[in-house]
Amino acid sequence: MPIRRTCPFDPSPELAGLRTARPVARAVMPLDGSEVWLVTGHDLVRRMLADPRWSSSVDGGLGEDRPLRLKQPEPGMFIEMDGPEHARYRRMLIPHFTVQRTNRLRPRIEQIVAERLDAMERLPRPVDLVAEFALPVPSLVICELLGMPYEERAGFQEAARALVRLDSPAGETEAALDRLAGHLAKLIAAKRAEPDGALIGELVREGVLTDGELVQISMLLLVAGHETTANMLGLGTLLLLRHPDQLALVRQGAPGAADELLRYLSIIDAVMFRGAKEDLTLGGQRIRAGEFGLASLGAANRDPALCEDPDRLDVTRPRTAHVALGFGPHQCLGQNLARLELEVALQALLRRFPGLRAAVPLEEVSIREDAAIHGVDSLPVTW
Repeated sequence: MPIRRTCPFDPSPELAGLRTARPVARAVMPLDGSEVWLVTGHDLVRRMLADPRWSSSVDGGLGEDRPLRLKQPEPGMFIEMDGPEHARYRRMLIPHFTVQRTNRLRPRIEQIVAERLDAMERLPRPVDLVAEFALPVPSLVICELLGMPYEERAGFQEAARALVRLDSPAGETEAALDRLAGHLAKLIAAKRAEPDGALIGELVREGVLTDGELVQISMLLLVAGHETTANMLGLGTLLLLRHPDQLALVRQGAPGAADELLRYLSIIDAVMFRGAKEDLTLGGQRIRAGEFGLASLGAANRDPALCEDPDRLDVTRPRTAHVALGFGPHQCLGQNLARLELEVALQALLRRFPGLRAAVPLEEVSIREDAAIHGVDSLPVTW
């Protein structure tokens, strides 16, 4: 399974060869030996993710003690659900993530970003951009959205780290999730006693969901809502520092920059597992019921069939049909919020510090090679 990157910004170079020769190929997961169908072509990835014959109720594949298996999702964990059950939860949440609703958060996001930049400016240099900016900004935003006290951020950040690490023992992951669930259960009880206008409070007021469902939904939104954006901000800044011409365009407000960075970096790549619910054919390959597939979003986003010269970063590129945010019924619910955070945070960072530069050579930057979501663990910067 060619999932290791030789360059922090590019998918494994072996994927391009597979995409040309065998866009649906048998592969073996490196940690547990599970066999999967690896799908690398852009059109085939989209077909797979939109096909209801592929189930999203899949667990494992990212650790030696977590082999791939079909599972029964916890009530509320809609990312692992299929069909009407998944659609029911998604319908409840979509109104909270529309472009109009998300744009109401812009002033608060701008304030959060400005406060973090003020704090950075007061620190001695070099400053770790991840610890002081890339991680706190989306953490503060998701707490604001959900109505969760920011003081409790350590709990969901710990759970997120355990979830995405490829070498986390299953017991460690479960313990972190249990601790987070306990915090959320207390928060939901407080919202039932005194609901507010934030997302959890509104869901409580609607009176449709049980406490258990609310815990699972809140957990999913917390972890997904900060881990991906934090890694995009860290790795995206490093990428732009390596491309000064593109950095200048982002500073000037290039409107398509967030989508191009999402496409180019594809920080979520080798985690989009699906299980075949029945016999089917994809890319000329006969796939049996019970077999598993893995959609390589990184390979799909660098497919020449998607756009011209896909290995070139171009933040002025017209928006493409990239799959960095998924595709089909499970396409990222918070995509509008992710784009807005990236736009606001990167422009403000680059305008505040026009002389921003990495304080260490690229080879000394700590790259996350042991996690399902790609990024940097730390990024010392100065200006």
